Amino acid sequence: MTGTTRDAKRARTAQRILEAAQEEFATHGYKGTTVRAIAERAGVHASLVMQHYGTKADLFAIAVQLPKDNPQGANDHLMDVLDVRLGELPPETRALVRSMLTSPEAEASVRAFLDERVDNLTQSFEGDDAQVRALLAVSSILGLTIAQHFLKLSAFDHVPHETLVKAAHTWLSAKT
Repeated sequence: MTGTTRDAKRARTAQRILEAAQEEFATHGYKGTTVRAIAERAGVHASLVMQHYGTKADLFAIAVQLPKDNPQGANDHLMDVLDVRLGELPPETRALVRSMLTSPEAEASVRAFLDERVDNLTQSFEGDDAQVRALLAVSSILGLTIAQHFLKLSAFDHVPHETLVKAAHTWLSAKT
């Protein structure tokens, strides 16, 4: 009867909710995601989402965490982020990045998000230089985002999206 205990069912429900939350947050961002949408995607009542994870903010904090000590998971995540950032930016991301140098609120929001990403990546990488590699990865992705979408460097017009992602993957995966 493995997997049919009450605890096993509860764990499977919690996992479905977490996976649904990750999909919703990835698709709609924090502000555009509702607990009701997460519940619908997971096939549960909205009250179960709250019962398992508390608030939407608590669930978001869990949903964006990378597995600890999993360099391949961290690298896969970075490639996903690069793929998105080198594509069309969602309007909320565009507004936040554009405002981060002129609005203290936007600056604080971006800084908090990027600090969290550095900390999370650091825990996923192995080695004494994990924090440095995480800092360089997060900073580089921000730089690429600004160079392509805001400064509109002309070199981006001549390099296919897939080539950029592949080159960035090679660079971020390089061992020193």
